[in-house]
Amino acid sequence: MSNQKYLFGHYCLALFIFFAASEIGLTASQVDPAALKHWQDLRFGMFIHWGPVSLTGQEIGWARGKQVPIEEYDQLYKQFNPAQFNADEWVSAAKDAGAKYIVLTTKHHDGFCLWDTKQTDFNIMNSPLKRDVVKELAMACKRQGIEFGTYYSTCDWHHPDFPLTSPGGEVQRETHNLDRYTDYLKAQVKELLVEYGPLLTLWFDVPQKFDAVRGQGVIDFVRSIQPTIVINNRTGAPGDYNTPEQHIGGFNRERSWETCMTICRQWAWKPDDAMKSKKECIQTLLHTIGGDGNLLFNVGPMPDGRIEPRQIERLREMGLWVKTYSDAIYGTRGGPFKPGKWGAATCKENKIFLFVMNWPEKEGLKIPALPDKVTNAVVRTGGNLTFTQTNEYIELDVPRESRDPIATVIELTVDGQAYAIQPLSMTPPSNSVAFGKKAQASNVFRKDRSYAPDKVLDDDPETRWATDENIFTAWIQIDLGSTKTVSSAMIDEREWNRIKRFELQYQTGTEWKTAYAGTVLGAEKKITFDPVQAQVFRLNILESEGGPTIWEVQLFQTGHNQNKES
Repeated sequence: MSNQKYLFGHYCLALFIFFAASEIGLTASQVDPAALKHWQDLRFGMFIHWGPVSLTGQEIGWARGKQVPIEEYDQLYKQFNPAQFNADEWVSAAKDAGAKYIVLTTKHHDGFCLWDTKQTDFNIMNSPLKRDVVKELAMACKRQGIEFGTYYSTCDWHHPDFPLTSPGGEVQRETHNLDRYTDYLKAQVKELLVEYGPLLTLWFDVPQKFDAVRGQGVIDFVRSIQPTIVINNRTGAPGDYNTPEQHIGGFNRERSWETCMTICRQWAWKPDDAMKSKKECIQTLLHTIGGDGNLLFNVGPMPDGRIEPRQIERLREMGLWVKTYSDAIYGTRGGPFKPGKWGAATCKENKIFLFVMNWPEKEGLKIPALPDKVTNAVVRTGGNLTFTQTNEYIELDVPRESRDPIATVIELTVDGQAYAIQPLSMTPPSNSVAFGKKAQASNVFRKDRSYAPDKVLDDDPETRWATDENIFTAWIQIDLGSTKTVSSAMIDEREWNRIKRFELQYQTGTEWKTAYAGTVLGAEKKITFDPVQAQVFRLNILESEGGPTIWEVQLFQTGHNQNKES
């Protein structure tokens, strides 16, 4: 595009944005509530990680200087000629999956740009392909009615002004200029907004040297160009929504969130990478929206530009199931029943949609009674429904042969607004004396309250305490409020298996004593020990892989059973 056309286009867009901002009365740093709700109503998006690294089958950005030498990695674009890239086919794959928006990695940590940027020659126009991938995808999204957003890495391990470089952003550059790099970042973001916008979202990543002040400056700059955009929490500042990665976020109606997760294991394409089953893909979506979050589900196209046929087929399978129950997915809110092993729920207007994934062994599903009367109940997946409603509970059952292997969908109609119902937990109480008590920890992941230590004391299987990636030893301390006699505990690390050595300790005076020492935790680790009397307990993680995380810590008095959902 010529400079004259560029300036004219920017002028027109600036005029439009000025009047739009005046109309809705926003300042640069505020998110437009209508825009955030619109993004939230979409519920399901497709993430795309792609670039010259696909030639190696290694992970994008992170392989630079590790699996692939830096000198070799930075020259891959000269061989990158994905002649079978077809933007319309990518968008069709997203639509077939039921996704309502696409987010493309326009620039990852390796600094390579998939658009015709004027800020660097390290871009797709200097590859053998010589096609503006971002432009083609943005246009294809418009043609097919899919929203378009762009991923842009906050850090840049290729750019000489960014303070850190590969491998993994762990190497400090001798000379750098973060202010100059910030100007570079803003210039590129402006290109994306002006040339390819308006965008649904700007998805930043790995801020590293960007603190909250610098990150907020980026957000303010973005909103000075497009006030109605939504921005994630990875500029260094909080942004508009959280982004739990490779796991489903906990139930949260107070703060918008979006789980980003891969359909296989690696973000970028990897030959014969293990792929999630149809059941796992769909249940991931249902658990996410049941927690009131969005799902951004990632594919990594191949070096020739095509999305793998097996991934295309899996996405199509998802879409066929999702289409049948689209009214229970799009435009809904999570709850009022919180997700758990049983399944998940969504709601809108006077409807509650139950996605039952695991039925009790010997009886129907018993759920807490609602403040509003259920006036109708039907099984959307087919079969006869047995329905009982009392002042204390609602019991639902469907014959085994009629239960859907992915999720039995039951639609309840209530005589009120379903979203107004206070969220209800489906998890039986644990009888833990630590439930709801105060906790503190040596470290919290990015100082984010959604990963605070008290999350291990809430009997909620969807929340957790987490630490930063570079943490290898840590502790979490629990104050029971008064002295209790404790002789057993349950510690849940799920399937992460990062912790290699730990001690459960208790405090006597100023001294810490060990009640139990172990080498592994894993999922729902139950431990017993000689009864100890104490008010303050501590899980002391002595050795772990980076970033230990715990979902629940439950302490039990002598004579009390550990009541856990099977």
